[in-house]
Amino acid sequence: MIPNRVVIVTGAASGIGLATAQLLADVNWLVVSCDLQPAHESIHEIDNWKEHLLVDVRSVEHLEKLVDTAATYGPIEALVNNAGVNHVADITDVSEEDWDRVLDTNLKAAFFASRYVVPYFRKQGKGSIVNIASNAGLLPRAHDPVYSISKMSLVGLTKSLALCLSRDNIRVNCICPGPVSETGIINADLAAAADPDATAQSFINASPLAAAQGRMIHPKEVAANVSYLLSEAAAMVTGTSIAIDGGKSLGVPPK
Repeated sequence: MIPNRVVIVTGAASGIGLATAQLLADVNWLVVSCDLQPAHESIHEIDNWKEHLLVDVRSVEHLEKLVDTAATYGPIEALVNNAGVNHVADITDVSEEDWDRVLDTNLKAAFFASRYVVPYFRKQGKGSIVNIASNAGLLPRAHDPVYSISKMSLVGLTKSLALCLSRDNIRVNCICPGPVSETGIINADLAAAADPDATAQSFINASPLAAAQGRMIHPKEVAANVSYLLSEAAAMVTGTSIAIDGGKSLGVPPK
């Protein structure tokens, strides 16, 4: 089957975004991706991964260009808002610049990317958006309030847009992962840690299933759920937040 449906994936240079772009290309999506960083070398080996743009998702103009570029490859049927940043700091140490960087990347970008794809979705009578939030969007954390606020707001945005767009046959869903290996956020945390091995183990121990299996969540596990939410199997699923966090958002205390 010759693919003719286009998906946009933001934050696709590494981690969840990279795994998602690779998997969706494998299941016959034409992928147009973006990131502040260049594309992973695998883009040259995957025919369906059509283009990777260097984009600052905080820029509305960049997002509009991204969507318009994607439309040149065929009908845009899906958007994966994956780009995100963290900021670990006490509230008294958060500057206006910190606030704007996190909220603009994690929330504003998802809203405006959605705003620009919706006309294409309406034109063809269908579409699907998947927002990558965090389990911090379900259970706020004490050490990074700005990040938690941004991800809880993204969960709210998901539900609001799902309601607003449902009669247009546009579905909007959300995935809330716990600590995922090989992501920029986790890699930065480990690089900054005095004892990276102990820090990695603390991420694992914080989730009961992760502790039982002795590992963090893998990007491919998140990507598989993105693929499901974009598939016909999820045709009646909208406004949902799927926690992929090994049970952490259940409030189970680590041992």
